[in-house]
Amino acid sequence: MQGKTVLVTGANAGIGFGVAAGLAQMGARVVMVARNRQKGETAQADIQQKTGNADVHLLLADLSEMVQIHALAKDFRAQFDALHVLVNNAAVIPQQRTESPDGYEMQFAVNHLAYFLLTNLLLDVLIQSAPARIVNVSSGVHFGGRINFDDLHSKKSYRPTGVYANTKLMNVMFTYELARRLNGRGVTVNAVHPGEIATQLHNDWYGEPPGTPFWGRSIEDGARTPLYAATAPELDGVTGQYFSNERQTRGTADDVTVAARLWQVSEQLTGL
Repeated sequence: MQGKTVLVTGANAGIGFGVAAGLAQMGARVVMVARNRQKGETAQADIQQKTGNADVHLLLADLSEMVQIHALAKDFRAQFDALHVLVNNAAVIPQQRTESPDGYEMQFAVNHLAYFLLTNLLLDVLIQSAPARIVNVSSGVHFGGRINFDDLHSKKSYRPTGVYANTKLMNVMFTYELARRLNGRGVTVNAVHPGEIATQLHNDWYGEPPGTPFWGRSIEDGARTPLYAATAPELDGVTGQYFSNERQTRGTADDVTVAARLWQVSEQLTGL
């Protein structure tokens, strides 16, 4: 990954931290995205110290707010002239229904619309940097998700794990639709399932109270499949796929009509 520039969202903790550290270890220029400056700077210094790679940078953005996503894309363009790998990783599972600053249900805003908007805002940079890759961190729980266009903001019913599954299904549908649209442009896009990993998000999935010790597989385990999708030479040109345990499988998001409609609605809601 020497000479490559990569951007990882949600990079100050959990799987995002593991992916950022792994890419830094491979010699990439790593741009971490975090919401909190103190946590972001601590993680940045930790990765630099552990990997010996000083080319690790930090950009700040709350991905629940579209104006900050636009500012993030602008800040990236101002500081870097290429993007070879984009890893959309940041996600949330609020136990109670909350809304983003834009008035959208929070999981829908962060787990799907942020992926959609940031990717599209940086798409021309990725194309200019080709060959390039986009990795969308989804989850195996997407198999239990469904997309209800009449209640995308979960106003009628909010069950945190159910809404999370729905947004992870959106990640896979977005991946497949974007792969179709990028055909022949030199940019691949794939979705991954990282596994049940010891993170705050994993605790939130199970509704564990604050302060509960994390349980699950290690962060390093969780980073393996995203890193595989981001760097494996044998995946050159492989696009529109879903990976689990570093193996290509297939997600349950093959309805091209629904995927196209999701894209259209997402364009409208993000103002693209």
